[in-house]
Amino acid sequence: MDKTIPINSRAVTLGIQSDTAYTEVAKGLMGRDLTSIADLSVAELAAILELAHTVKAQPEDFRHALDAKQMVMFFEKPSLRTRLTFEVAMNTTGGNAMFVDQKGEPLGERESIPDVAHNVERWTNVIVLRTFAHDTVTEMAENAKVPVINALSDLEHPCQAIADFMTLEERFGSVEGLKFAYVGDGNNVCHSLMLAGALLGVHTTIATPKGYEPNLDIIHKTIEIAEASGGSLTLTHDAAKAATGADAIYTDAVYSMGQENEATKRAPIFKPYQVNAELMSKALESAVFMHCLPAHRNAEVTDEVLDGPQSVVFDQAENRMHAQKAITLMLLGGAKKLPANHKRTRR
Repeated sequence: MDKTIPINSRAVTLGIQSDTAYTEVAKGLMGRDLTSIADLSVAELAAILELAHTVKAQPEDFRHALDAKQMVMFFEKPSLRTRLTFEVAMNTTGGNAMFVDQKGEPLGERESIPDVAHNVERWTNVIVLRTFAHDTVTEMAENAKVPVINALSDLEHPCQAIADFMTLEERFGSVEGLKFAYVGDGNNVCHSLMLAGALLGVHTTIATPKGYEPNLDIIHKTIEIAEASGGSLTLTHDAAKAATGADAIYTDAVYSMGQENEATKRAPIFKPYQVNAELMSKALESAVFMHCLPAHRNAEVTDEVLDGPQSVVFDQAENRMHAQKAITLMLLGGAKKLPANHKRTRR
């Protein structure tokens, strides 16, 4: 049975209205953690997106914003986009990024997470974690005196969602009132997209197989956030209903890292949720297709759609770098003020 959750339709202004307002928000983000999209207010997410557009358009203005700052990245999972985009983001703002491979030894096994935090906070300025358990991220944040960024956990992927809505802003301008459809597994990416959409006043529809719905706490949090900023949340098991009239259709891998043993079981369950030409035809002609990558080609999405003209998957991948640069600049105080000639570049 479909479940539609109406949210107040009261319009809000999501942009930053003045340099003074931006500066105040930027000061408030200094030294903070980003473990969840829910850590952010409407104004804070708007400021990060504003900065992300600016650093993309004017990278030269931030070449030395993080001179001598040190980032350490602990990754329990393999990575292409996350690792390289954080490293490039840090290196092109004057800082340095160090990678620690934790795939063979999860954080907390050899040494307690509080002990790791108390060591690392004395050497570095920001900690980036890509972990299995979300508790690893929150425990590090509770114990470290430097900002902690969630680069993916089993509960959320906030950096991905920020890059995704940056991509949608490039395509559509404001995303307030946008009809956004997510089709597939109600997973970590889905959770962060729900929360970000709620902050931005998006009308979000989530279509999942039975038993693969989003986390109930995330649903409730999404509603709580959206009540103050507009939009709506619809939960359904009908992929066609979700896609109908959508401005954007998003999907993720049929199975994620750590779920490889479920691939055979999941394949028939998720087959009706494949994004193909027929499903895309139900969306608006101007609609875009989105995927956080890596994709299992011809599983959750066909080659025709993934490589087609409506696909913005590589724009999303590029914008990971710009979004993460903006996040890091904000948390480390490298962007207290926007350049005098700052501007957005939109299609």
